[in-house]
Formats: sequence, structure tokens, C-alpha cells
Amino acid sequence: MLSKWKRSALGANVPHDKSTANMATVTMPLPEKIILPMQQHIGAPCTPTVKKGDAVLVGTVVGAAGGFVSAAIHSGVSGTVEAVDTVLMSNGRKVPAVIIRPDGRQTPDPACVPPQVTDHKSLIAAVQACGLVGLGGAGFPSAVKLSPKDLSAIDTLVINGAECEPYITSDNREFLECSESLMRGIAAVKQHLGIQRVVIGLERNKPEAIDLMFSLVKNDADYTVLPLASRYPQGAEKMLIEKATGREVPRGGLPSDVGVIVMNVTTASTLGKYLTTGMPLVKKRLTVDGDAIGSPKNVEVIIGTPIADVLDFCGVKDDVSKILMGGPMMGTAVVDPAAPVIKQNNALVAFGPQLASLPAPGACIRCGSCINACPMGLSPVEIAGAFNRCDTDALDALMVDLCIGCGTCSFVCPAKRPVTQTMNLAKGAMMKAKNGGKK
Repeated sequence: MLSKWKRSALGANVPHDKSTANMATVTMPLPEKIILPMQQHIGAPCTPTVKKGDAVLVGTVVGAAGGFVSAAIHSGVSGTVEAVDTVLMSNGRKVPAVIIRPDGRQTPDPACVPPQVTDHKSLIAAVQACGLVGLGGAGFPSAVKLSPKDLSAIDTLVINGAECEPYITSDNREFLECSESLMRGIAAVKQHLGIQRVVIGLERNKPEAIDLMFSLVKNDADYTVLPLASRYPQGAEKMLIEKATGREVPRGGLPSDVGVIVMNVTTASTLGKYLTTGMPLVKKRLTVDGDAIGSPKNVEVIIGTPIADVLDFCGVKDDVSKILMGGPMMGTAVVDPAAPVIKQNNALVAFGPQLASLPAPGACIRCGSCINACPMGLSPVEIAGAFNRCDTDALDALMVDLCIGCGTCSFVCPAKRPVTQTMNLAKGAMMKAKNGGKK
């Protein structure tokens, strides 16, 4: 672990390119169909609760959670189930999916009523009913995060509004457009988990949001607004915890092990909306940007909308070469634009040939740039050597499992080597060896 440096002091000065920061969210028209994969979260997949021909309403449960580490899936349209089929996800897994044809009326399900929340147990029930997951990209079920083993040990709630990836501004718009629901969600978590203090972290390239947050909490000593250096990956959970609290999450540990819960700003705000309306998580704000996008926007879309429809709404240039779900540092390449927007998507970034092409990698010159920049204090050069030797014991000793896959090492590498990809492969090899050869 880091002893000489602070994680929050490392990383890289990546370009921000946040041209949509001052663009208010626009609402996209209803798509012709929505596709709802039964795995839109970390954990067990959902089980479809509808069949072909069934009528559904806005907010109707169409996928039942497959256990506690799971999150229910709801329809964002009223209409008819066209099929229950199998779709290929970006991670290569095939999962069941419910396909719904909207009727255009957007009739809400009468079962969607504001929950009665009076204590921790009823708050967790509400979070489960909402189908809430981490909306910053991780997709971890929020009910699990808000149910630590020792609730009494949690003294700090950190709201992650860093949004340090280039291009993405959807969280910034959440601060500016939905501050009331954000504060409501934060207050509910603070009250019903008995948390003493709240730290709201934002990068300094969001001055309007910072000023707004300061104005909302200035009379409450339990709240702190923490302006962060505009340095990637400032929003990485462990970096943010260290910056906000001075505490270091131990190897293999969780934020709760150091008395902290971290929530993405849009996740907390979505909870606030659900507590007032009873409408579960059925729509999402996306930043749509990149040099292959004709009209970059922040767009509110119904979850399950085909990516191609969103891109058409914003205008895609003829020379689009690559589409990413998320930002250019940690985003996932879109293989098929017919794939749907899912809960944890926060951006679609499309590039033309020049930005999409990767430079030819050169030989490692052992300059140490990747070591100096790694926010986890790892040594990618040594890890690559151990991986090439198939030395999983050395990988364990080098703590490759601490790699957060942020891409900083590849970004700073002057030889343009695929350092991050090697780190991911090395991490997988070590974990497989620890699990007795199982993935």
C-alpha cells in the first residue's frame, strides 16, 4: 500500500473536453422499443417476471432481483412485451432480456407510490424497490452498499461528484438541475444510517455546482463541500476517501472498513426522487459527445433505449469509427449500436478515425512514468515482467489486485504501450491462481 505518497496526489492531467457542462438536459422522444437485459448491476442476474404479450406500465417490475446482491429492473414505458430473448452484453456474456414495444401513452403503474421510510430497514426496502445501483459506472446494488456489517462504525458519507473522465458532464448537470432531490437523498441516508458527517466532493472545474452546494449546506456543520483538484482519477473511490477523510482503505477491504460509505451524486439524487414520487429507476441522463457527434448533448433517455437511437438523436457523422459506453479512460467499446443503454451508463462517446486510432506501441524504456502516476502506488513495469513469466506469486507480492483499471498508466506511457490491458490480464491471472484455477 502507499506509504510515501497520497493517492489523491497521483494520477494524470488528462484533457477534460467538457463542452456540454453548460448544456441543460434535453429529453429524448420515446424509442420504438426498449431492451432490458436482466443483468444491469454487479451480482446475480434478475429473473424475467413477464412473458411475450403481457401489458406493462411505466414502473412495472419486469425483472425480479436474484437475491440481495442484485437489483430489480422496471419498465420505463407503457406498452406490450414483444419478446423475452437473449442479448449479448459488452462483457461477452449472454443474458435474458425483456423487449417492450411502447404504446405512446406512458401510463404509470399505480403500484408506484412514495415509500414510507421511518428507519434503516424501511430505507433499504425502498432502495431495493427502486432498483437502485451505483450510477457512476460501477452498477453495485445500492441496498448492499447501505447495509454495512457494522452500521455503528460508519461515521462519514462521501458524495462522489468528481466526474473526472474527459467529456462526461451528466453528474455536473445533476448537481445543477436536481439539487433538491440530491439533498433529500443525502438527508435520508444520513438520518437512517445514523451518519455524523457528509462530504460532497467535486472537481474544481465545476464552479457553478461548487457554489450551489456551498450555498445549500453553509448553515449545517455536518456537511462539508470539498473542491478537488482537476486531476484524473480524482473520483476513484479509494482516492476520494483518502482526500475526504485522510483514511486509507486496506488491501482487500471496503470503504465501510474505514467508516465510510461513498455514493455517486446521481445515485443519491435518484433515491431522493424515488422517496418523493415512488417511480423507480427507469430513465437516465447521458452525456453524448465526441468528435463524431454532430450535436453534443446531455440527454435524458429511458433505460433500455438502443444506443443507435440515442446517437441518431444527437447526430452521428459518417466517419464514426468507435463508440464508447462511458469515457475514453475507462469506457467500454460498443460492439453493436443496437445494444441498449443500461442503468450504469453515464455517457456515450463517439470518435472519428483520428481519435479512434491507437498509436503503434514502442519498446518499454523503463522511464518509470507509469509508476510515478499510478494512484494505487503500483509498479506496472514489474507487474508486466511477472505476468510475462507467469509468476502469480510475484503478482500477489506486487499487489496487482489493487489495480483499479483507471488507464492512467497507459495514458502517461511515452511508448504508448497497452499497460492497462496488461495490468488487467495480470490481475485476472493472479485471481484465477488464488481461486484454484477458476475464473
